[in-house]
Amino acid sequence: MGSVLTIGDKKITETNLFELMAEHQLLPQLVRELIIDEAIAEIDCTEEEQNLARQQFIQQNKITSEEQIEAWAASQWMSRDQLDKRILRALKVEKFKELRWGSTLESYFLERKGQLDQVVYSLIRTQDAGIAQELYFRIQEDEHSFAEIAKEFSQGAEAKTGGIVGPVELNVPHPKIAKMLTSSQGGQLLPPTKIENWIVIVRLEQFVSAQLNPQMRQRLLQEKFNQWLMDKIQNHVSFTKSEPVTLTK
Repeated sequence: MGSVLTIGDKKITETNLFELMAEHQLLPQLVRELIIDEAIAEIDCTEEEQNLARQQFIQQNKITSEEQIEAWAASQWMSRDQLDKRILRALKVEKFKELRWGSTLESYFLERKGQLDQVVYSLIRTQDAGIAQELYFRIQEDEHSFAEIAKEFSQGAEAKTGGIVGPVELNVPHPKIAKMLTSSQGGQLLPPTKIENWIVIVRLEQFVSAQLNPQMRQRLLQEKFNQWLMDKIQNHVSFTKSEPVTLTK
């Protein structure tokens, strides 16, 4: 049987291609792409949508000439026709996401909002309860600023930033710290609190409410798409060494 591909002295044939893909963990990616192909097969795109997608691709990749388009395609081992198909495929994927989850995205956003809201907060960590109490009173009495004390006494990475952490989404801090922040007012100094092996002093500096803007919409659509794809892979794909991958509906 003839070679499918030759790389240096190694000849890839139809016989060993499947084994090599499995060995180099490329099969999951192939299965993923096949599932997507099946899902978007019936998606239609207008000529105007396709032209807009091409222009966006050109702008994103800072392409200014036809020669650069050809060079970009060649660098990806693609013909110009294959590149156009790739751009069209990406457009179909975006339309699939919108058709599948667009109408329910607002309720999903509200469900996730508590994790998507962002905070900027000041933090001091120490393992000594007595020191924590002393530092708390020093800040409360304005003897020293939070930043000064954090730089000198905090035992975490936040010492380098004067205790400032963020902005981060509320699913990033320890759940107990996140709960403390959501129930406090901006500028409110919270008393020392034990969290696992640490005694922490926390102050909310800023609360940024998440908004369902275009960027957030795109992110949440991608989340729903990834969840759907994971379910497809886990529950609708079977594989054995002696048989090919089988996709089931």
